[in-house]
Amino acid sequence: MRTNVSRDCIITTFSIVAADLATGDLGIAVASKFLACGAVVPWASAGAGAVATQSFANTAYGPDGIRMMRDGLSAQDALAKLLAGDADRDLRQVGLVDARGGAAAHTGPGCHAWAGHHVGEGFACQGNILVGQETVDAMAAALRAAKGELSGRLVTALAAGDKAGGDKRGKQASAVYVVRPKGGYGGMNDVLVDLRVDDHPEPVAELRRLLALRNLYFGTSPVAEKLKIEGAVLVDLKRLMTARGFYRGDASGPWDEATEKAIDAFIASENFEERVDLKQRTIDAPVLMHLRAQA
Repeated sequence: MRTNVSRDCIITTFSIVAADLATGDLGIAVASKFLACGAVVPWASAGAGAVATQSFANTAYGPDGIRMMRDGLSAQDALAKLLAGDADRDLRQVGLVDARGGAAAHTGPGCHAWAGHHVGEGFACQGNILVGQETVDAMAAALRAAKGELSGRLVTALAAGDKAGGDKRGKQASAVYVVRPKGGYGGMNDVLVDLRVDDHPEPVAELRRLLALRNLYFGTSPVAEKLKIEGAVLVDLKRLMTARGFYRGDASGPWDEATEKAIDAFIASENFEERVDLKQRTIDAPVLMHLRAQA
């Protein structure tokens, strides 16, 4: 195991790693009074596991832990091997979750107070240089109570930890990283969500805003909630496109080739190709609401 201890690089952090067995999602959310903590702490690989490495962070814990879990080790067994090979284990803090939902965490006695962790079914919360234990306990409770996709639940948990006290030195950065098999853009990779706030006075609140935008652009609506582009919806879109210079025809006219070309160009200009289906002639309701609000 490689080690790289520097007293000048303390990742004073609160984070959460978790698995969603229903979707195969694995992810981490993290916040810290440390510039760009999202570049150091979170590691995850679809079908293997997720790792949050912090305190006097050993970044080798990320790829090494993931490799061990991909090879079949549980989070607990992978953690034991990581620590056994690290002479500076007493300075480390790390949380792991494997693809089967097993979770484990370690807080070395050399971590600065308050430091500790909370391990539950399918997740682990950990933090150091915190106001107190209430931060990790609040994250655990919030994750258990939250509904919806893992990315949103992780950020909800992070916000609860922030509200409970968080890093006692203040706020600076945050991140959320979630993987899912073929969950990336166009199904070409496994990175479902990768958002970072590197330097901001309210990094967790800003992370929530970015996640909401990510969900607006790349989320999906159930088939039953998709709106047919016809009737009042079609008229509304034509009026919006006319105001933006994409359409010059009759707003009350039927769907035709000119209408389809105009909608295609308009939607592309707004980056909503993922949420409008010209073949089925549908648009997701949140997208139409956003376009109306912009107008």
